Amino acid sequence: MTTVDWLGILHPALAVVIIYPLIGMVVRLAIQTRARRLQTLKCPPTVGREHSDLGRWLAVGVVMLVLVALTVAIATDQPLMAFQGGAARAAQLLLVLAGTLAGLAALWVSKAPGLRLAFVLITWAGVLGLGAQPEVWRLSDDPLSPAFWQSHYWSGVAVVGLMLFSLGAQPEIQRDLRLRRLHVTANVLAAVLFVVQGITGTRDLLEIPLSWQKATIYSCNFNTRTCPPPASTQPPVISP
Repeated sequence: MTTVDWLGILHPALAVVIIYPLIGMVVRLAIQTRARRLQTLKCPPTVGREHSDLGRWLAVGVVMLVLVALTVAIATDQPLMAFQGGAARAAQLLLVLAGTLAGLAALWVSKAPGLRLAFVLITWAGVLGLGAQPEVWRLSDDPLSPAFWQSHYWSGVAVVGLMLFSLGAQPEIQRDLRLRRLHVTANVLAAVLFVVQGITGTRDLLEIPLSWQKATIYSCNFNTRTCPPPASTQPPVISP
């Protein structure tokens, strides 16, 4: 494997090592928090705070993970010298990335509801803007196509939106019963999407060849599932 190939597995490796274990802890604490609120189970009084704190880290971790995936996809699609759009486009994309990270950092520390809403929208817009680049693989951009609903990318940005909502509305969720119910519904959907992410991400890893294999693999006809015969490795016969 080359450096590009190792960068390609950085995103799934971080998901397996950090994000999915964190999801398990947040879900367990969420169940305990609800059980304590309904008084159906005796739980420590700290479970609510622990669920809230770990949930914030999960939301930030998911956004950062997606930004890592998008950055690697854009930066490694072509050699840097052949980057489409040249230095001007690269600088523009770096500004979008920096603005998205700044929006996420500001969302983490903001207290005013209006500011939190603004930074949620800025951060999600930055993720969507980077994801819209031609280097980022998407099965389909047509919601009426079955491929759209099987896309690892679209389920990923949907999860980002749900995580940003939970992070941005956290103080209101703790105070408002209706928002709390919406939060539960949104996070059940997020849990389903995380399962979808695990399935589609594994599928996509099987379909992505190593960098030195791409020229041969991409010469295949994916509709007929046929590939050109490999070049003969036998030395040519020289007539006497």
